[in-house]
Amino acid sequence: MTAAEPGAGPAQSFEVELKFDVDDDTPLPDWSGLPGVASVGAAEPRELDARYLDTAELTLARAGYALRRRSGGPDAGWHLKGPKVGEGRVELQWPLDDGASGALVVPGPVLAEIEPLTGEPLSPLARIRNARTAYALRAADGSVIAEFADDHVIATDERSGLERRWREWELELGAGAAPVDPAAFFAAAEAAVHAAGGRAAASASKLARALGA
Repeated sequence: MTAAEPGAGPAQSFEVELKFDVDDDTPLPDWSGLPGVASVGAAEPRELDARYLDTAELTLARAGYALRRRSGGPDAGWHLKGPKVGEGRVELQWPLDDGASGALVVPGPVLAEIEPLTGEPLSPLARIRNARTAYALRAADGSVIAEFADDHVIATDERSGLERRWREWELELGAGAAPVDPAAFFAAAEAAVHAAGGRAAASASKLARALGA
């Protein structure tokens, strides 16, 4: 995703990804058999810290949306993920505008975007800290077909204070994925993950798992 410039409208992307549950000692998959993948980039460590907000009645979540403020990584900012459409979700992003304070003050443009859904006050729902190691899966011409993320997650349900920890993998198609058949690519990816000892994710998202769903 490309970050939006200050004062501009939100950046928009269509997120198509697979998620897997893995144990702490599960070795990384072998991606050499994936269609179109010629090389795997170097490990890129990222420390991500996401704070999710919703109304007391979970209006956004019930409508299939997730609102977060995330710091760290190349796409730090305010993110609004929409309901699943086909194989993916539309995600909007606005830049952080609160300096280093980490304040959970939702910017006006974000509030305007969710106004059709709710005008009720928003409060902290969950905090998800993620020690991520990302790898770019590249085609022969160097374009990124997909990004693989090895995530070690610490999640806190802000309503109850309950903390959960787990490891998971994400594989997300990139802008260079157009020549690749997504169905064939993900089928090969699933085979590689299962061979390494991974399994289909039990929860649809990190937020859902943080909340015990």
